[in-house]
Amino acid sequence: MEKYLELIQNSYSGYWNYLKTEMFSITHWDNYFYGLILISLAVWILEIAFPWREEQSIFRKDFWLDTFYMFFNFFLLNLIVLIALSNTVAEFFNDILGLVGLSLSSFQLIAINELPKALGLFIFFIVADFVQWNTHRLLHRVPFLWNFHKVHHSVKEMGFAAHLRYHWMEPVVYKSLLYIPLAIIGGFDALDVAIIHFFNITIGHLNHANLGWDYGKLKYIFNNPKMHIWHHAKELPKHTKYGVNYGITLSLWDYLFKTDYIPENGRDIELGFSDDDIFPKDFVNQELYPLKFKHKDEK
Repeated sequence: MEKYLELIQNSYSGYWNYLKTEMFSITHWDNYFYGLILISLAVWILEIAFPWREEQSIFRKDFWLDTFYMFFNFFLLNLIVLIALSNTVAEFFNDILGLVGLSLSSFQLIAINELPKALGLFIFFIVADFVQWNTHRLLHRVPFLWNFHKVHHSVKEMGFAAHLRYHWMEPVVYKSLLYIPLAIIGGFDALDVAIIHFFNITIGHLNHANLGWDYGKLKYIFNNPKMHIWHHAKELPKHTKYGVNYGITLSLWDYLFKTDYIPENGRDIELGFSDDDIFPKDFVNQELYPLKFKHKDEK
């Protein structure tokens, strides 16, 4: 137990030093803090220049709430939960494997650092995106998880910052389920993670932006605003009660597994979920919602 407490403490202090470096130094290109700001400003400018819903205000409904979520989830959430959790779970998992004479390396099938850079990044990206697509489906199908995911679906007007409006429990679920698959393809480094991270953030921002794009033929590969808005539709199609268009970065999985749904132009559809009118409107109560309320509309 003492080892784990020391690991958590070191994780906090290490991440705090990392935060200071990120915020007060721009000497390296993979600066997550300024990278997030630059991507957000770029997509926001695109929204302003090419608005799909022209009547929607530049500072749309809940713009500032979503902006707060964006920075809270990116920085404070990592500091409070994910860094210590990831490091502790990794150590705990290795200790459990050690009891039966195994180690994390026992699961590694390939090492992407031994492959050509482009191929290694491609494998890393594909594996991670497929696991996250399946995790997203679980968030809709499991009632306990859906109550956390409602925070994201409480968005009533789409905009780039809605991308990072989510309950802190979501990344815990995503990272937990992603841990072993990424261990199987070990060998990726910080540069690999940064490249994939910035690409995913950009696509995610665009998916939620007030833009009427579908990327032409590439819509069958990449998620896009015209597709993703149907994922947020309040009225679900009759053939499914759990949702549609689960793609994170890639739309490919939805087309392969027949969960795609774009019946018409969804520019003006109502967003949300059943009984979202009684869902909390402020940050604190949205965070407490899954634990505090009895839910009559569970899926």
